[in-house]
Amino acid sequence: MKLSSTGCKEAEEIGEFMSDYSRYALYFLPEPGPLADFGAKWLGWDAQAAQVCKPYALPDWDDITMTPRKYGFHATLKPPFRLTPGQGAKALAAAVADLAAHTAPAQADGLALTRLGSFLALTPLGDASEIGRVASACVTGLDRFRAPPTEAELERRRKSRLSPAQEAHLTRWGYPYVHDQFRFHMTLSGRLPADRLAAVETHLNAHLPPLPRPFRLDSVCLLGERADTRFELIHRYTLSG
Repeated sequence: MKLSSTGCKEAEEIGEFMSDYSRYALYFLPEPGPLADFGAKWLGWDAQAAQVCKPYALPDWDDITMTPRKYGFHATLKPPFRLTPGQGAKALAAAVADLAAHTAPAQADGLALTRLGSFLALTPLGDASEIGRVASACVTGLDRFRAPPTEAELERRRKSRLSPAQEAHLTRWGYPYVHDQFRFHMTLSGRLPADRLAAVETHLNAHLPPLPRPFRLDSVCLLGERADTRFELIHRYTLSG
């Protein structure tokens, strides 16, 4: 159920319509425009409009984009979580609104297409510590709403050979890549064989619009996981602290 892409709904009003989602997340989504349009078409899912998009013609497109597709074009600030018993969707919406009102925007020099191991993503140029500050605020400020991960979820994460710091974060925050282990990235592919990385990178460069310089993170977006497991935008909150 698509609710709001930008806007003026009060948190209490938004919360009335959020009970159908199985999980929630806080993401950065680019404002509507060329970059958002590119990401929706590249992945084939527009989380802001909650609709399937006709993708670019690309060999093996389904395999390349299958992993990031259901989340839409985004960067994770607080990873997907189930609500803990005793906390409701209305209270979560109000808490995100309050967090945004007390959190200052962040800025980096720009965005660039980057190889992160065996997948491709947009990552910040220059000092990204202010972006990390916003992400940490989202992780800690909303932690009371997060139900603990199941043992199966913990074991799945541990298959990635976590470092001691990542294991500590997994135990405390339910996700290993937060705080000092966080890296802002907007995922554009799943893991790719080495001989495919360059070809997909070439396709991406052919379709990418001009990337922002500087890059400003001045809003956070609350998303919900639908019954079909796709994530859609519930509401965008301006950072105004």
